[in-house]
Amino acid sequence: MLEWNEQVAIAANIEKVWDLFSDANIKRIMPKVEEHTLIEKSEREAGAKHRQKYREGKRVETYIVDTLEYEDKPDAKRKTIHFVLGKAFEITLTFTLTRIDDAHTAFVYEGSNKGVNFVGRAMLKLGSQKANLKVVHEFMELVRQEAMK
Repeated sequence: MLEWNEQVAIAANIEKVWDLFSDANIKRIMPKVEEHTLIEKSEREAGAKHRQKYREGKRVETYIVDTLEYEDKPDAKRKTIHFVLGKAFEITLTFTLTRIDDAHTAFVYEGSNKGVNFVGRAMLKLGSQKANLKVVHEFMELVRQEAMK
């Protein structure tokens, strides 16, 4: 299993950063997501479900994203999602934003990726921790860049 917990300060208001995690803007920070459709409840509550299509090269994976946690307070925002990708990986992601001041936000990105079958476990063991952290840091940098636009 892979796990990470990374943090970065973003020179943008917490509301502007939080807006990037809304359904309307999710493709800005997750460009490989081709479809993100609400299928149950509201996007702003725990228990929401979305059907998502993700492209990796020529393959398109379709899966259900469950929102496990949703908190939207003026100085703290948090969203935890969970999904199974390709019947091989169980992925849990948490995005936490904390207001530093009116123009700065702390962004914490936590997650885990667990192999759910032999293929998934083998692929995680063969993959490099360094390469996986690179993907995490690239995502965080994209969030930072989009928030500062």
